[in-house]
Amino acid sequence: MSSTSLSATDGQAADLGALPVGFQGRIRAIQVDAGTSGPLPGPELERRLLELGFTEGAPVEILHQGLFRDPIAVRVAGTTVALRRREARAVLVEPA
Repeated sequence: MSSTSLSATDGQAADLGALPVGFQGRIRAIQVDAGTSGPLPGPELERRLLELGFTEGAPVEILHQGLFRDPIAVRVAGTTVALRRREARAVLVEPA
């Protein structure tokens, strides 16, 4: 089953890009594939996410979304960053 079909509200992991504004949880893993990396190579996107604080166990909250739902503002470990939903799909989270 793909992570996008799971609901973070039932205790399962879900990708951050599929969740609504107001979601609060913890990062379970970073999982980059061809559908999430966009123009960046997978290892580069993973490196950038880790540098921004998207590490296993870090608290995460979706604060805001742009027009047409993209980009999203995410608070991770006390820092607010903007991500494209495509990139956010690489971040697997579980509810707090």
